Amino acid sequence: MANTMFTHEIDDQGIVVLTWNDQSAPVNSLAQAAVAGFAEVLESLLVNDAVKGIVLTSGKSDFIVGANLHEIQTMPQDPATIMGFIRKLHVLMRRMETAGKPVVAALNGTALGGGMEIALACHQRIAADNSKARFGFPEVNLGLLPGGGGTQRLARLLGIQAAMPWLLQATQAKPAEALAAGLIHAVVPADQLISAAKEWALNNPKAIQPWDDKKFRLPGGEVQSAKAAQAFMGAEAMLRKKTQGNYLAPQAILQTLFEGCQLPIDAALEIEAKYFTELLLSDQAKAMIRTFFVALQDANKLKNRPKDVEKKQFKKVGILGAGMMGAGIAYSSTLSGMDVVLLDTKQEAADRGKAYSEGILKKRVTRGKMTQEKADAQLGRILATTDFNDLAGCDLVIEAVFEDRTIKADVTAKAEAVIGSDAIFASNTSTLPITGLAQASQRPEQFIGLHFFSPVDKMPLVEIIMGEQTSQHTLAWALDYVQQLRKTPIVVNDSRGFYTSRVFSTYVMEGMALLKEGVAPALIENAGKKAGMPVGPLALSDEVTLELMNRIGTQTRKDLGDAYVAHPADEVVKYMVEEADRIGKRTGKGFYDYPATDDKTAKKMLWSGLAERFPLAVTQPDADYVVKRLLHVQAVETLRCVSEGVITRAHEVDIGSIFGWGFAPHTGGTISYVETIIGMDRFIAEANELADAVGERYRVPANVIEKAAAGSSFY
Repeated sequence: MANTMFTHEIDDQGIVVLTWNDQSAPVNSLAQAAVAGFAEVLESLLVNDAVKGIVLTSGKSDFIVGANLHEIQTMPQDPATIMGFIRKLHVLMRRMETAGKPVVAALNGTALGGGMEIALACHQRIAADNSKARFGFPEVNLGLLPGGGGTQRLARLLGIQAAMPWLLQATQAKPAEALAAGLIHAVVPADQLISAAKEWALNNPKAIQPWDDKKFRLPGGEVQSAKAAQAFMGAEAMLRKKTQGNYLAPQAILQTLFEGCQLPIDAALEIEAKYFTELLLSDQAKAMIRTFFVALQDANKLKNRPKDVEKKQFKKVGILGAGMMGAGIAYSSTLSGMDVVLLDTKQEAADRGKAYSEGILKKRVTRGKMTQEKADAQLGRILATTDFNDLAGCDLVIEAVFEDRTIKADVTAKAEAVIGSDAIFASNTSTLPITGLAQASQRPEQFIGLHFFSPVDKMPLVEIIMGEQTSQHTLAWALDYVQQLRKTPIVVNDSRGFYTSRVFSTYVMEGMALLKEGVAPALIENAGKKAGMPVGPLALSDEVTLELMNRIGTQTRKDLGDAYVAHPADEVVKYMVEEADRIGKRTGKGFYDYPATDDKTAKKMLWSGLAERFPLAVTQPDADYVVKRLLHVQAVETLRCVSEGVITRAHEVDIGSIFGWGFAPHTGGTISYVETIIGMDRFIAEANELADAVGERYRVPANVIEKAAAGSSFY
């Protein structure tokens, strides 16, 4: 394996170019075979007297992308096995550092995680001037810390305080930024990369790492210094505020820095290996790796796309409705190179929708992220119009008009009269069943739901909804479109509220149910944030607007009739909208009072009138109980969606919950929360106990209980 994965050439001056090129994979990673092969070929070069220096580079477009997490997950999950693998990495890197020959990393492209750790173990790091290259340590986003020496070498290179953002915030930098930060030593034109690396190796025959110098001192002060102590205290405070203490990895990173930076490098690497192993074997890391690495890759690569449908490249898209959603979809489509017909009932409305894109583009130009020429070209791809005939030639039409069946039916018919027979039609509805909307279509098999999230240009998820007659061909093309937008798709089957809107609503509704029970509003809000949600349920209700919630609730009760199951929050919504005239943030008053828009110092405050209408209970629950209520209710509704076949793939369930409405990311998602973080048996017992005490909305579906009894996994 080593002979095919690694090749090397030695020049007349004894400098070897060692090229890493794993032919069995699209990228170079720290797979076990690669590590073993690298160790073998490296040792042969280090003991060869003819070799005076080594330039390590890549035969791929990127340098090394990091650890092979798929492989690590298949290793025996015990401390001895994991520690053994990490120690092999450490021995290999220390051999590079201490063998007495200069080793230069010629970074032709991206080096992240383990790839950056290999680079740090080289005596010099020279990067090609590659605008696509990124350098950094993303491990914390997967519930891990760098395990190949990253925490210790980085702190010794930059200083503890300077290293913290790279490790705690998963900072990634372009070549020039990495150079300015001191992460790499030089940036050169790509065609000069190898020659520059060779030259450095030739001119530094006795290169050693700074931390192997007997006179070495940590940049910025030792751990015991006042500056370092202040950095640790600041980081602890920041983490507590930002993460509510929910994440294990950031705390372990700080502990690793604190302990390891007081020791010689070899002892420090043992500290790092210990904490890495503890994290890797934790339920939290398993959940986060499964969702943010495995599931996200599978979704973005369209792993479950129908295989027998030819790939579609969209060139022209029509969007009906130039409001916030339609304008956002238009911007995202043009960003991906498509022409867009943005249609509304009045030209002024269509022009306003186009102006939304113009505003974003102006900001990008001002910030140096785009040239004016490119911005003009992108804006020029939007045709703002009122004429349905302009939809001719569109591959796809997306309606984003009001949540009114009559209006949607009207625009569907008008659009289908113009577009080609092979074009597909999509509705951006967030609640109305797709099968019902497709009744207005002459081609229901080509009708599908594309539920975007606001603001469209920032939100990465699209929920694709299959109607009863939607074809697999239409699904395949819808997936292609979402991938072309560089967004992440999940596929769900038709139902009221589908998956994301249906489960999201339980969070805000439960916050209002707790309010009605007499739980202090501040406790409800703080528990929501402690649970890991982006904001509290009452504040989120104001963002969505209580008026919209009241309208949806009224329509749902009308549609379901006697089948409608009343919720304790219904009374709260009705009071806030119809009696108190407090409909949300848009009007400056909801559960909160909002300051005037021009007052940048004032903060929103919970409305004092809540105490009068919803008096506080004499005995208040503890925060953990409220956290459990808020998370469990979302998880139970998710289980209902799964048991009813609304969404069938656990990985997509988890992705949708986190990227759709912000379910606590540290859990890995709603199904992961049930099965991995809590445990199926314990969750079922707790949820059914809440059902007995609070209401049937917490009752776990019978088929889920049967699944748990059989020992089956959703994954």
